[in-house]
Amino acid sequence: MVANTAEISAINESTQAANTETVLTPRFYTTDFDAINKMDMSPVRAEWDALMLEFKNDTNKNHFKRDEAFADEIQELSPELFDEFMGFLVSSATSEYSGCALYADIKKSVDNEDMKRVMAYMARDEARHASFINRSLEDFGRPVDLNFLRRKKKYTFFKPKYIMYATYLSEKIGYARYIKIFRLLEKHPENRFHPIFRWFERWCNDEFRHGEVFALMMKADPKLTRGFNKLWIRFFLVAVYATMYVRDHSRPAIHAAFGVSATDYDRDVLNITSEISKQIFPFTLNLDDPRMWRGFERLSALSQKVDAAKQRGGLRGRLTQAMCGLSAAATFARLYCLPVRKHVLPEQTRLAPSW
Repeated sequence: MVANTAEISAINESTQAANTETVLTPRFYTTDFDAINKMDMSPVRAEWDALMLEFKNDTNKNHFKRDEAFADEIQELSPELFDEFMGFLVSSATSEYSGCALYADIKKSVDNEDMKRVMAYMARDEARHASFINRSLEDFGRPVDLNFLRRKKKYTFFKPKYIMYATYLSEKIGYARYIKIFRLLEKHPENRFHPIFRWFERWCNDEFRHGEVFALMMKADPKLTRGFNKLWIRFFLVAVYATMYVRDHSRPAIHAAFGVSATDYDRDVLNITSEISKQIFPFTLNLDDPRMWRGFERLSALSQKVDAAKQRGGLRGRLTQAMCGLSAAATFARLYCLPVRKHVLPEQTRLAPSW
């Protein structure tokens, strides 16, 4: 159900931002529950059962609790860094809660025991993540009304295979992003401008484990990584990588505070993600090709032009947005057509978070 104008005006700035639909903001998804219900995990039973045992053991059960030092470590930030950090927290909380909502909806809509069980585990984890982030937003008087989003945010329908491709990449990139931030601040703790980053090392292992779920789901149905579906894999690789690059380059103050450029950070994150994705995808994007990075940079520049045109408004602003949209589509098409790096899939799919 879409929120009306009166409802939107009654919610806070963070919730309005989370409810906004743009190319870069996290979306809420729904899918074909009947198709999910028919999934057969027997071809990967041994790996699947070992993964379910990890979920059952729940090593992060007590992780998302603040320690006594948390409040004392919250610093006063510059206006630019504060605004970007709030945007980071709102986007992260929305993304985590989006996963929680999707997994919970699948759980209640299927009777396939394998699917019910794993979706319950992942919804549990994502609820913890969203709540932990939202508590930090509460410290600044800007919590996201997650219940409002659950009821009112627009849902996008994705076929199950699109959910698998997109969510697999989202979870693995989430791991790579969090572990990269943790490692940066581990070496330079003086750059840790908020205590929430101390939680990222164990936190990112949840993201990694969720990605393992979708890797095994794809392995159980080999056609998902063969034939025409390879074209969809390539699409989601380019789309997810490009979206991350554009979003990160809209937050220069955060990366400066971490002591790294957004470009260097993204190179490391995407290289980690590509290495991980070799477990299930039959190819990776060639991140050594300078044309790939020039394309990402072009999309980032076009996004900034669109933002400026929206601020300008009027006919000229709308024309600029339209031209930028066409340029972005052409740039995406060129990125899509760049050669990829093929490889043979491993016999054993499961990986450990070792970065």
